Amino acid sequence: MTVRVGVLGATGAVGQRCIQLLDGHSEFELAAVTASEASAGKSYDEAAKWRVDSPIPDAAADLTVSATDPEEVPDDVDLLFSSLPSGVAAEVESDFAEAGYVLSSNSSNDRLADDVPLVIPEINPGHLDLLEVQRDERGWDGAVVKNPNCSTITMVPTLAALDQFGLERVHVSTLQAVSGAGYSGVSSMEIIDNVIPHIGGEENKMETESKKLLGSFDGAELSVHDAEVSASCNRVPTIDGHLENVWAETAEDVTEADVEEAFRGVESLDLPSSPDQLIEVFEDPSRPQPRLDRTLGGGMAIAAGGVQTTPAGVQYNCLAHNTIRGAAGAAILNGELLARDGWL
Repeated sequence: MTVRVGVLGATGAVGQRCIQLLDGHSEFELAAVTASEASAGKSYDEAAKWRVDSPIPDAAADLTVSATDPEEVPDDVDLLFSSLPSGVAAEVESDFAEAGYVLSSNSSNDRLADDVPLVIPEINPGHLDLLEVQRDERGWDGAVVKNPNCSTITMVPTLAALDQFGLERVHVSTLQAVSGAGYSGVSSMEIIDNVIPHIGGEENKMETESKKLLGSFDGAELSVHDAEVSASCNRVPTIDGHLENVWAETAEDVTEADVEEAFRGVESLDLPSSPDQLIEVFEDPSRPQPRLDRTLGGGMAIAAGGVQTTPAGVQYNCLAHNTIRGAAGAAILNGELLARDGWL
């Protein structure tokens, strides 16, 4: 059965990546694209100013862009992918859900709301059951599901693998690509020959979203994980691919072999966008590297390497493609999970 889908904020960087990833999708048919009032009424080809590294899909090019309003989206659209700026999303996503639409959203607003599932399908698919609470409390026929921040989603699958050893404390330092700031987010004069040791709000997102993703849901309430998480986030002059240096402290003593086996043991899912292997582990201590490893699994895999034990636990590096696994691909994978589990 084909699911008719739309993309909210389709002309932005993440919206364009969504359009690219939906091209030729085995289950989803692109039926609607929305953007600002300035783009409404134009063809998508004209409005998008396409910047993705592949041709604009034929299925999207001739679509007419609608305003981002529930009344402008066809009733037979089953699922919406939201890549709206968080300020806009905070104003309109609830309107779409109230109108009966199901949204898989990459926007950062409401990720920590008590009744909004924050989901990585391979890690906490059961948190989707929080939608029952959401619909009861808000009176919606639709629903809103969030995927985490692009730096959080790189690290959390590895932390989930380590939780069997009693995860107690996490320190992470990120080296984040410029595409994470959007096409106009960091000027060339700022980033060339430079590293910027601050990304506004990013550290808090990593520290809070990680605990929610690793938490437990009892059918009525979600409890966050009790591990302490601290982050230092840095912008570096790579185009795509967030590389992260992680120090994890565990209650149990672990060996490097224990950690690598745990990483490899995190199962992928049988969904169209799932990679064959969720966490790819490198023995070479110089890997992973953004230029070499960001497209593993079609950009949906997590790469890990440099595993070393420490007096308190383990140190390692991990990497993911920030606009695919960390944004558009994450939203699409959540959409596939929603469809598989009967939430549409």
